[in-house]
Amino acid sequence: MLISVISLMSITACSNMSKRDKNTAIGAGIGAVGGAILTEGSGLGTVGGAAIGGLIGHQVGKK
Repeated sequence: MLISVISLMSITACSNMSKRDKNTAIGAGIGAVGGAILTEGSGLGTVGGAAIGGLIGHQVGKK
């Protein structure tokens, strides 16, 4: 139930975001999950993954 509420809030929050902002947010989310998995739930790994994923997402599509 909580995941559904969070998902709904995140979808509506993205309605005014630019494509680059959306890519950054998606990259940060995926990076956080990947960092948490790779470091077995370490907070530092999760934050590091989010930062790296956000940077990559921000650069996607940049010419």
